[in-house]
Amino acid sequence: MMLLALTLNFSAFTALSLAMEKHQLDLHGKAHAGPARMRLWRWLGWALLATAFGICVADHGWAAGPVLWLGAMTVSGLLIAFGLYPWRPRWIAPLAWALPVLGLGAAAL
Repeated sequence: MMLLALTLNFSAFTALSLAMEKHQLDLHGKAHAGPARMRLWRWLGWALLATAFGICVADHGWAAGPVLWLGAMTVSGLLIAFGLYPWRPRWIAPLAWALPVLGLGAAAL
């Protein structure tokens, strides 16, 4: 379940970054989304963060769940900020779609 929380946090941070015009231009060039789509990205990002928090708390309880959630947020945020945005920005959006599916598959095992 921790892998699922990590992948959901990655997708959440991707959605939150797509809600910013600067990152829209980084990922998609001049074709950026309108205000309604950016608002949708923001809501999706926060919903994914809340879902990842719920998964961590349900899996590890209130004592360790929030701490593990913060750790998963840190790892996924560092991966995006220092790994993919500077070196491979075109990989971010496809990974944000694929990783939660892989995390869900790993959680089902």
